[in-house]
Amino acid sequence: MNAPCPLDNIRIVLSHTSHPGNIGATARAMKAMGLSSLYLINPRLFPDREADARAVSARDILEKIKVHTELDEALENTVLVAAITARTRVLSHDVFDARQGARELLRYARQQPVALLFGAETSGLTTAEVNKCQIIIHIPTNPDFTSLNLASAVQVVAYELRMALMENEEPSVAVTSPASFNDLELFYAHLEQAMIASDFLDPQKPKLLMQRIRRLFARARLEKEEVQILRGILTALSKRR
Repeated sequence: MNAPCPLDNIRIVLSHTSHPGNIGATARAMKAMGLSSLYLINPRLFPDREADARAVSARDILEKIKVHTELDEALENTVLVAAITARTRVLSHDVFDARQGARELLRYARQQPVALLFGAETSGLTTAEVNKCQIIIHIPTNPDFTSLNLASAVQVVAYELRMALMENEEPSVAVTSPASFNDLELFYAHLEQAMIASDFLDPQKPKLLMQRIRRLFARARLEKEEVQILRGILTALSKRR
């Protein structure tokens, strides 16, 4: 039996897409590079004839699209999420260019699901959406004109994923039981509750504390067992109090 293709473990997630034609063009870009899992978060129009027309021979991907109202639902059970953005962030995660980012994603996708998150056409990803990710991927462009059409951005990253697969490089560092998106979100909620209970965090004036904490642990790439240890510590400390 052939081993499953890592590309099957890669989700393309489009958030708040306003033009249905971009959904169809994204499906076409994905199919050309061997990707098939497309997720939508609150699209303005879908299903739509324009999406079908732009998809051409990739309508089978449109037929399998998963549409969600909440981002967390689309990222469920993933172990690495990349925010695709060109915007400079005050508090930034680890940043990769498209080529480096594709290799990093593929390293995890050999074993478990990963996702690439693309924002709305006019405004891109929100800070809250980026905070749900562990890494940032940017596509190097002309500094005087950084704007890329949504489907074009998907095409570039999908191409780099295809090239990374063709390199057939085994991961330089073994990825052993990484924490899932679900594990991490439960941990962040647990930690936030503990900080509020200990008066370390004022929920009325949170400032950027949780954003900084998410960035810290995103760099650590926590394993499932490590998250369990940290949550065990939080539980023990709360009992002690």
